[in-house]
Parts: sequence; structure tokens; C-alpha cells
Amino acid sequence: MTYTDDIKKALFKFALRHGDDRLVLGHRVSEWCGHGPILEEDLALANLSLDLLGQATLWLKFAGETEGIGRDEDDLAYLRNEREFTNLLLTEQANEDFAYTTARQFYFDVYDYHFYNELKNSKDETLAGIAAKSLKESAYHLRHSSEWMLRLGDGTDISHDKISAAVEDLWMYTGEMFFQDETDELLLSEGIGVDFNSLKSKWYKNVSDVLSEATLDTPSIDEFMQIGGRNGLHTENLGFILADMQYLRRAVPDAKW
Repeated sequence: MTYTDDIKKALFKFALRHGDDRLVLGHRVSEWCGHGPILEEDLALANLSLDLLGQATLWLKFAGETEGIGRDEDDLAYLRNEREFTNLLLTEQANEDFAYTTARQFYFDVYDYHFYNELKNSKDETLAGIAAKSLKESAYHLRHSSEWMLRLGDGTDISHDKISAAVEDLWMYTGEMFFQDETDELLLSEGIGVDFNSLKSKWYKNVSDVLSEATLDTPSIDEFMQIGGRNGLHTENLGFILADMQYLRRAVPDAKW
């Protein structure tokens, strides 16, 4: 498709946001490699991380092509500073313990599944293709994290208390998933983007159903929510992630494997 400059700029921002979500979350999940609670879960988390990093590659490659100034997916991942990242604050939150990791992943997985389910109908063939491919992975991720929510919530007193605390503490970061500005509205009007307002009710019902079955309380959707990530304002967590993730590329920029 041939796009105007305004739509190209909007597509770049859109692709960057969703690429950054998956890049940062994939890095967070990868920190569990070798530290999982059981061997099978260690492998599952490593595979989940690889899925997210694979999706990030597709998004950032598309962002670079749309931008058209010669930056590729590696440049966008490794050579931007903290204020240039536009990921959701939820995705950069620390692992803390397995319950926090599970709750963070569950919140994102519900959103991710419904997001891709809508985006697969995009008029843009590349975005529709990314969504169709990633939807299969997101369905698996959602099933995996939902099962752990049930297991922890309806498990022992200790697991119930830990997952309850994680559900409550991370809730303030979930509202940002439905942030919608002029970039999203332009793409939505062109039949390219997603209506994040419509995703909110689907996400809340899905989350509420699983939390209820897991014998966990569902916080109010009207609670105060932290935002800022989409505009480059992050928690201190992102700086530590980038220091770890970008060190080698910045120290030896021309290195080849």
C-alpha cells in the first residue's frame, strides 16, 4: 500500500511501541533462564522469551523499514536511550519472585491475545501477517500463564498470598495497555490499527474470570493507573535492563559473530 507521510510516521510509532513491549518483556522473562522453579518451567519461560524476542524482531524491522533512514531492528534495539523507548511500564517491572512474573505475564498475555486478534484484520498486509503469526504464540502464552494463576491462587496459603500481592501491586500498570492517542486514532480511521478502548472490556472480563476461578479478588478497573511509558517516561527498571541488554553492542559496535 502507498501511504502519506503522516501515516508512515504513525506506523513507525505504532510498530516501535509494540516492538518495544515485546523486546523489554522478552528480556525480563529471559532472566529466569537457569533459575526457574522447576526444570519444565525453566524451559517454558526460555521458550516464551524467545517467542517475544522473535515478535520484537518483526515489529522493529517493520519500524525501521517504515522510518526509511537506514536503521534496522538491531539499531533500534541496541542504540536507543531510555527516553526513546516506548514500551508499557508493566513490561519493565522487576521479576521479584515467580508470582510477580506470573501475574505480569498473565496481564500482558490477555491483552496481547485480544490485541493480535483485532490486528489480524488490519488493511496493512505486514501488520496483519505479524498478528496472524503471533496470535498462535499468544494463545499458548495465555493458556500457560492462566494455568499458573489458577495453580498459585488455588494452591497453598503461601502461594495464594504471594500471587494476591502480585495481582494487587502490578494492577496500577495495566491501564496503560489501553492508552490511545492521535497515532492510534489515525491508524484506526484508516483500517490499519486497533481500537484500544474496545479491548479494555474484553481484557477486564477475561482477567476477572480467571482471577475469580483462582479464588483471587479482582481490583477495580477504575483505580489510579500509572502511565508514561508510551511517551518515554519510565521507571528506574528500564535503565538497568538497557545497561545489561545494550552493553556489548555499544562497547564493540562493529563486532561480528
